Order: sequence, then structure tokens, then C-alpha cells
Amino acid sequence: MIIRKAKKDDAGQIAAFQLEMALETENLQLDKDIVNRGVCQVFSDSSKGTYYVVEKNGQVIASLLTTYEWSDWRNGTVLWIQSVYVRPPFRGNGVYRNMYRHIQQLVEQDEQLKGIRLYVDKTNSRAQQVYQKLGMTAEHYQLFEWLKD
Repeated sequence: MIIRKAKKDDAGQIAAFQLEMALETENLQLDKDIVNRGVCQVFSDSSKGTYYVVEKNGQVIASLLTTYEWSDWRNGTVLWIQSVYVRPPFRGNGVYRNMYRHIQQLVEQDEQLKGIRLYVDKTNSRAQQVYQKLGMTAEHYQLFEWLKD
């Protein structure tokens, strides 16, 4: 298993993962063109985030996106993990754990990076258990949002 920074050539696969994830987790059919453009924006503008992918036997089997939050309290950047997708046949085999550890190592090696955050659907107890096993906690904040339709 190889974890690497995604390349522009991976954009189509990443977009397909996002379409599958929305359908699987929220029964939501996203607009393919919008998702493709959204993924491509990250490759065009690195300030939006960085994609990482997992390859096994030359096949991309998982991806995630890190985005940035400035923390004045910490005088540094907190990475947000989002858009996580692991192909179903590879789930439960430590793929996400390895991806998380990869991101954690990046944070530990960079003085400007101060931590990792992510959000999870309140009903996704399986994912919450995975995050807790990795040492993450849900004790500090609750997410509120307003999204334009």
C-alpha cells in the first residue's frame, strides 16, 4: 500500500469517489460536472487543500482531502480531513488508519501545523469508533453550519 499526494491525473477517480460517497452516506446524487470542477479546483489552487490517495497494486483504492484552518490561539494551521473515501472491498483493513497516520506524521514534522480535525455525521457510529481508536476526541466542539442551497 502506497500513500501519496494526489496528482492531477487522479482527479477523475477522486471525483468518482465523492459521487459514490454522497450516494452511499446521504443518499444524495451530486451533480457530476460540479464535483469534477470542484476536485479540479484543488489541483489548480493549492490554498484550497491537498488530496492524498492510497494505491494498492497500482490501483487507487482510497482518497482524502486536507484543508486548512488558521488558529490564532495556536499561531499555526490545523489540518481538516474531509472527503474520505475507501473502496468497499478494502474497508476494515487499516486503509484509513494508515492514511490518518500519514497525515499525523506530516503534522508532527511541521512546526506550523498544530493538529488535525474532522467532522463526522452524527449517525455514523462506525466512523466515530474508528476515529476514537486513533486517539481523536469529540469533547471540545460541536459543529454548526449554514449552507446555501
